[in-house]
Amino acid sequence: MRITLRKAVAEDAPAIALLRAEVAADLTARFGKGVWTGAGTERGVLFDLRHSALYVWTRRNRVVASLRLATKKPWAIDIRYFTPCQRPLYLLSMAVHPDWQRKGVGRGCIAEAVRLAVHWPADAIRLDAFDAPAGAGEFYRKCGLREVARVTYKGTPLIYFERLV
Repeated sequence: MRITLRKAVAEDAPAIALLRAEVAADLTARFGKGVWTGAGTERGVLFDLRHSALYVWTRRNRVVASLRLATKKPWAIDIRYFTPCQRPLYLLSMAVHPDWQRKGVGRGCIAEAVRLAVHWPADAIRLDAFDAPAGAGEFYRKCGLREVARVTYKGTPLIYFERLV
C-alpha cells in the first residue's frame, strides 16, 4: 500500500493521543499488561511535536497511523551496537490503528520513513522494539530492518534494529 505521510500539527494532537491509546488498549487486551500498556497523553504528543518530526497518515479525516523521527538519541538506545554513522535518525512511537494492521499500512509507513530519511539527509534509521510477544520485532525484520542487538534496559527486554540509507 502506498502511504504518504504528512507532518503533524498541533491540531492533530488529540487524534494522535487517541490512536496511541487505542493501540495500547489493543496490545494490552491481546498480550496482558506490560510496558506497552501506557498510552501517553495529548500533552505528550505536543511535546513530541516540539522535539521531533511527527508524521501522520489519515483516512477519511481520521489519523490511523503515526510515527516520529528524531535526531536526538532516545534514552533506551545504546549506540555502541549500531553501525557507526554521522547522521542517524531514530524512528519512535510508531502506531497503526488495530483496524488497519496487517493491511500494508505499517510497511508503507516504514517505506515512507526511509524515503524521508534519504531526503533529511540521514545515513541510518535506528529503533528499538519490545522483545516480547507484544513487540514488533518480526514486523521490522519483514520490513528489511536488520537486528543489531538484544538488550535489557531498566528491566525491559529490547531488540535494536537499523536500516542504513
